[in-house]
Amino acid sequence: MVRIPYLTALTTLFSYGLLFAFAHTRDIFNKFFLFFSSTNLHVYAPICFDHEDIYIRRLYRRIQDCFGRPIASAPDAWIDVFERYSNDNNKTLLRTTKTSRCLNLGSYNYLGFAAADEYCTPRAIESLKEFSPSTCSTRVDGGTTKLHVELEERIAKFVGKPSAVVFGMGYVTNSSIIPVLIGKGGLIISDSLNHNSIVNGARGSGATIQVFQHNSPSHLEEVLREQITGGQPRTHRPWKKIMVIVEGIYSMEGELCKLPEIIAVCKKYKAYIYLDEAHSIGAIGKTGKGVCELLGVDPTDVDIMMGTFTKSFGSCGGYIAGSKELIQYLKYACPAHLYATSMSPPAVQQVISAIKIILGEDGSNRGAQKLNRIRENSNFFRSELQKMGFDVLGDNDSPIMPIMLYNPAKMPAFSRECLRQNVSMSVSQLVYSQIHVAVAMVAFPATPLLLGRARICISAAHTKEDLLKGLEVIGRVGKLIGARYLLAEPSKQHDGGASDPLGHH
Repeated sequence: MVRIPYLTALTTLFSYGLLFAFAHTRDIFNKFFLFFSSTNLHVYAPICFDHEDIYIRRLYRRIQDCFGRPIASAPDAWIDVFERYSNDNNKTLLRTTKTSRCLNLGSYNYLGFAAADEYCTPRAIESLKEFSPSTCSTRVDGGTTKLHVELEERIAKFVGKPSAVVFGMGYVTNSSIIPVLIGKGGLIISDSLNHNSIVNGARGSGATIQVFQHNSPSHLEEVLREQITGGQPRTHRPWKKIMVIVEGIYSMEGELCKLPEIIAVCKKYKAYIYLDEAHSIGAIGKTGKGVCELLGVDPTDVDIMMGTFTKSFGSCGGYIAGSKELIQYLKYACPAHLYATSMSPPAVQQVISAIKIILGEDGSNRGAQKLNRIRENSNFFRSELQKMGFDVLGDNDSPIMPIMLYNPAKMPAFSRECLRQNVSMSVSQLVYSQIHVAVAMVAFPATPLLLGRARICISAAHTKEDLLKGLEVIGRVGKLIGARYLLAEPSKQHDGGASDPLGHH
């Protein structure tokens, strides 16, 4: 749970109030002038009314250069970012041919498989030659190759389930599967901070939806007890099915799910549990098998295990793992399996190769090294940010660490300054010069209006020198814009200088 400092909350509310007041005032004047200048006002009804998109026009558009920046390289530890400019106050952004070399702290490239890999890339290229970029068909027609069958067998074994089915898109995996699993007369109890794909899947199911407080097993039990006692609305009949949906790592908070406690509650009230491991599979656990391995949970206690290949495995698509009966049913009933184009064969081969590396089946220990490095990098970076006084969310071992900025003016300032900073620093005889830092900004509607943040994602591809460079820039920018809300003791805190992370002056 985010606890905003009182003064910060007050100034943030005041800032948004002022922005919306000026936005509405400008819209009123625009309507007045438009009424007298336009001669064709009533031919078409407006697609969007002013009050519906005022946030986009008056707030988001002014800072949209901080979002959706096009890159000119693979999303590795370092990326080339195209420079852009605008001649109309950010209504349109024009891309130049000039690029900036940036430290990449925004991609989900947890294990470093997103760029060329000595083991994965040649095999993906060979599969491209053999199977082409696309099957141009659905799985039930001509879209199933031997690679798809192999991946389903491997992912099921990897997560500890009897069977699995793969899909071409991670978002669709949730939004299309949930309506197949539960419908009218059923009850979905969802964590309040679950991903939008889960929200849309639940809404499309026709089931009754209840929300429990984020990561709170005690409140989950209260909701279950109340709903079981009351039954279905109006008829008060028993629920046909009850499903509790949680995530392994919450993508906007970086927090680990309290899975053992939630499973205990679900067992007590005979509710099914659906676990979304999009951000945890491959990234955490001793052998990369996700939150179940990290927290000591038996996978058999989780009824439906969902995950994606878009983060740790450097590919695309998603999977559902469960009992053989469940997976067989999904293959007959899920629209994403019946009607959507199957996962690209080279993307399938990329996942298979990545799993082999993680498990050491490539004949090396690179997988274990990557898992150790992502854990060490994440914990080091988080602890250093906290020492600097940043308000950082999330748990240890999580590669996601949101830095809370709150104020609407600090979000674009943080993003632009990180991209603008030019810092020269020598570490272990390596000299960085004229290199910038790319961070991902997260704002409304992805988060509540008052909880804007910069979301840092750490990778196993980052070296210690990379992380020190990132800390240097972030510390300097945080001090510049006043974002270090939780300053440590003066004798222990960083001052944002060039030698801060190294411990000398």
